Amino acid sequence: MIIGCGDVGMRVAQQLRSRVSLLALTSDAGRVKELRSQGITPLRGNLDHTMSLMRLAGIATRVVHLAPPPSEGWADSRTQALLRALRLRSKPICMVYGSTSGVYGNCDGDRVTEVRAANAHTPRAHRRVDAESRMRFWGRSTRTRVSILRIPGIYAQDRDGGTPRSRLLKSTPVLRQQDDVFTNHIQADDLARACCLALWRGAPQRVYNVNDDSNMKMGDYFDLAADLYGLPRPPRIAREGATEQLPLMLLSFMSESRRMDNTRMKQELRLRLRYPTVLSGLR
Repeated sequence: MIIGCGDVGMRVAQQLRSRVSLLALTSDAGRVKELRSQGITPLRGNLDHTMSLMRLAGIATRVVHLAPPPSEGWADSRTQALLRALRLRSKPICMVYGSTSGVYGNCDGDRVTEVRAANAHTPRAHRRVDAESRMRFWGRSTRTRVSILRIPGIYAQDRDGGTPRSRLLKSTPVLRQQDDVFTNHIQADDLARACCLALWRGAPQRVYNVNDDSNMKMGDYFDLAADLYGLPRPPRIAREGATEQLPLMLLSFMSESRRMDNTRMKQELRLRLRYPTVLSGLR
């Protein structure tokens, strides 16, 4: 069962549908036909309406939870509602939760492994920390094998907004080299493969960084994309002037710098990246 069957969820389904029966939760009646056309049985329900989730109990042996938290508050009421519903009958064998690398907060460019404590700086990241805690506690109390995937920036040529092209066309500035931050990425199909592998290979209550092998600063990433697309490189600005020229969401990403280590993902999930760098993925 896929909870949050958006772009990545559909990629997960494409990789699994020839081997297992698939269910997907949707609150959008307009998606029912689309899901059925992909061999997925749609289940109508809404994570913001607890009673609509009761039918989910006991119907799936493995669950991929990719739904985002609410847009406000410090807790993830959607994950809480889902776990309450799944408790009502026989529990899944395993669950995979798609979290975010933002739970680490700013690491000043340090290399980050999964043993580093979460240090969320934004309400958005705090909601993910709350969801991770609920998932791991639920796994321990029900003896369900729960895997947490900490996911950085997702990109793909066939993903809506999945490349830097639109920002490059707008000439959105990036930070100058001395102010720039390290950023991490994963190609969408590689992420979907990691979700699938975690369903069978993930260790109980285990966290995995799911990122490629790139070791780049944000501005260098956009320079690389501009060169590949034959577009002008974005202008560089000092951090002091960024608050006047960039939206708050983008500024929050530019205030956190880390280099994620994916060794555990490769060793335990045994994922061989098809796109080990953003250069190979953007090409």
